[in-house]
Amino acid sequence: MPDVLVRDLSPETLRNLKNRARRNGRSMQSELKSIIESAAQAEFIDAEILSARIRRMIGGREHTDSAELVERK
Repeated sequence: MPDVLVRDLSPETLRNLKNRARRNGRSMQSELKSIIESAAQAEFIDAEILSARIRRMIGGREHTDSAELVERK
């Protein structure tokens, strides 16, 4: 599995991450992995929510064939 290196974290950020890991009963590595995986998944979920919202907005409307629009040019 690939490794990731994060440089130049502020001491405050590092302290907050250590405290968060301790509160969650995890190692720093496990905590960081959890944070990164959640962030990556949230982006995918946001896209699904947005696409569902767009489908609801345009649902029931009649749409033209895009090939016809291209032919007009």
